[in-house]
Amino acid sequence: MVDAHHHLWDLDVRDQGWITDPPMGVLRRSFGVADLDERAKASGVTRTVLVQTVTVPEETPELLAVAEDSELVGAVVGWTDLTAPDVADALAGLAEARGGSWLRGVRHQVQGEPDPEWLCRGDVRRGLAAVGRAGLVYELLTLPGQLTAARRTAAALPDVRFVVDHCSKPPIASGDLEGWIEPIRSLAAHDNVTCKVSGLVTEADWARWTVDDLRPCFEVVLDAFGPERLMFGSDWPVCLLAAEYADVVAAARELTGELSGAERAMVFAGTATGVYGLAPQDGTG
Repeated sequence: MVDAHHHLWDLDVRDQGWITDPPMGVLRRSFGVADLDERAKASGVTRTVLVQTVTVPEETPELLAVAEDSELVGAVVGWTDLTAPDVADALAGLAEARGGSWLRGVRHQVQGEPDPEWLCRGDVRRGLAAVGRAGLVYELLTLPGQLTAARRTAAALPDVRFVVDHCSKPPIASGDLEGWIEPIRSLAAHDNVTCKVSGLVTEADWARWTVDDLRPCFEVVLDAFGPERLMFGSDWPVCLLAAEYADVVAAARELTGELSGAERAMVFAGTATGVYGLAPQDGTG
């Protein structure tokens, strides 16, 4: 089983400015790979994808070093400035760093960009093309209102492989999914896009969510992408705002309960293995 989306951070190395508000208190500590290891193994997870959290160049080499020393982490999704003129050189430098072979993708917090068309900018698309040429995937951390730009960009760059994080954050708590359903379906029409079933519990009511609250969103992405383009991710430790690691895994298993064994295998391992080039134990990391 593969967990295709989790984070780690050390507050002694770098603050995480996005977790300073009181509601985020449970996240206001350091989380290392040792904290995840026991939880992951108890849930049957043997490989993971470690994803960036802050837009600073120093973080990605740190995550690559974690992967180099870990038997659990099998891939890293890092960050680099897509708009920089030397983005290709920056990606090459990361590949040459310690643990650089574990770099499999790049992400940017597009959800925080005020321009809903940010992904359509010329300098951004030039950087995305460089990501594709480097053999890396690009992860779309977007909100529903940014999905139209994501669709247009996926269509304009068919040779770049895109991965949608957290199903693009559907507004589960409000129940108003109309503004999300059509855009996510339109994005899914492009074969170069896959989707992570991750982060849904924190889009629901943190205190009172149920699997039935998550089911409408899961059914939409299952129909739109198919199990061969869906992958499970815990979004640990962010999920702790609403659920423990084991609860997130249990919810995903319940959501996929009516799929065939082969389809569940794609969601829980096959898709991520293909997208991130994972092997059961490909080296140390």
